[in-house]
Amino acid sequence: MSLVTPHQSDLPEPPDEALMLRAAAGDRAAFDVLCARHLPRLYVVALRVCADPATAEEVAQDAMVRAWRNAARFDPARGRPTAWLNRIALNLAIDRQRAARPLERLSGDVPATGPDALQAIESRDRAAALASGLAALPPRQRAALLLTYAEDGAGKDVARTLGVSLRALEGLLRRGRVFLKAWMLAREM
Repeated sequence: MSLVTPHQSDLPEPPDEALMLRAAAGDRAAFDVLCARHLPRLYVVALRVCADPATAEEVAQDAMVRAWRNAARFDPARGRPTAWLNRIALNLAIDRQRAARPLERLSGDVPATGPDALQAIESRDRAAALASGLAALPPRQRAALLLTYAEDGAGKDVARTLGVSLRALEGLLRRGRVFLKAWMLAREM
């Protein structure tokens, strides 16, 4: 028998499911731990959809506020807290994009002339065409593509986040890729 008591930092951190149950009961400290764990990832999810850091930060924070207010509605039988939080952030980001007016933005300065400058311009033009193609996609197709490719998400995790079956995810990805291919070909990129 040891007389040494473990320090709090030596104790294993509780799993997200236990923290969600405590948060649902009004435990603010448990919810603060969830925020510390998940807010950075929710920001990345929102940034992939919104493409604006300030908007993504607002969306991530709004997602956590919504999760706090609705913690009692979380059902562990329907999935992990991570997927539930991702879904909240994704829905908010999609709603924000629907409400926003599309804006054309130029990035960077115009490079000097020459072969390297021409390659830089072509590369920037391709990136701009791809970004505008992604913006033109329906929100669910855009989210499916971004979560799968930009975030290197596993199919089942992306499907769970989007609230669709794997087969439905495959359909979203296929339609999104077909659209983007046609979009890029139309712009001869």
